[in-house]
Amino acid sequence: MSKLQSQDILYYIDTLLKYSNYSKAAKALYISQPYLTKVIKKVESELNCELITRNKLPYRLTEQGKIYYQYLTSMENNYAKLIREITYVSDMDNQVLRIGILPSLGSYLTPLFLPEFLALHPTYKINLLEDLPEKNEKLLQNNELDFWIGQNSGSISPNLNAVSWGKHSYSAIIPRCCELYQQDVAIIPEGSLDIREILGQRLILTSKGSAIRKQIDQLLSVYKIQPNILLESNDIYTVLKLAKRNLGLTIIPESIHIKECPPEYNIYPIPMDKMSLDYFIAYQSERTLTSVDHDLINAFLNHGQPCAK
Repeated sequence: MSKLQSQDILYYIDTLLKYSNYSKAAKALYISQPYLTKVIKKVESELNCELITRNKLPYRLTEQGKIYYQYLTSMENNYAKLIREITYVSDMDNQVLRIGILPSLGSYLTPLFLPEFLALHPTYKINLLEDLPEKNEKLLQNNELDFWIGQNSGSISPNLNAVSWGKHSYSAIIPRCCELYQQDVAIIPEGSLDIREILGQRLILTSKGSAIRKQIDQLLSVYKIQPNILLESNDIYTVLKLAKRNLGLTIIPESIHIKECPPEYNIYPIPMDKMSLDYFIAYQSERTLTSVDHDLINAFLNHGQPCAK
């Protein structure tokens, strides 16, 4: 079981213990009750034990469940220790910048500005930590990162400073299985669909903690929609491929290139007043920026924005 999957399961268990009810927990997690039940039963089957007592309220961890829960939480602590130790060794020459970024975002943004920065500072090394936004934000707050590059600066902690550029759009990928699908149409005109209809389809989404998911969850809450989430993945490219293969609708940022294919799916540009993003580079508000730091930020601003338009 991967670390990211374990983080999701830990989140599911916490929510189940909080609500002592699968339906209420699933609603709070914005996933379906059958899916939540399936995940917990799968783990219990793999471990050959019951994790949570369900025969009386409130729900409690079994003795085996306590051991498993401790294992999941220790993974988080061990990972943070690993990062600190690696960073210590890597930073001995003080010519290293530690940058956190979401993997799919890194493949899009870093080639736009890092070559220019490293041309200015060829002796510097970049330690790139590719992880979920919540993890990168925590590492930055703990001084285990120098900078964090992400999207949607309005949702970050107030003790961080962020420099952002642009407003960028999302698109819905609408496969043939969706009732909104329009035959032989490559791109459905922007504004012609109701966002509530889009959110009411069978959904394939990125996992909780991603910037995209936070916006989608907010829209679900605003419009009071109980989503039909078939599957979640930490990899946005997995989500996109599954949508293209007719499993369900998904929402993708413009940084992900989507080839038109009318026989299989429509592309619908979501109006920016409903859903949009900005790209940012963040650092601790107490950090005194050096000339090298300013060069990194300027490279991000100068060489990112023009290329992304």
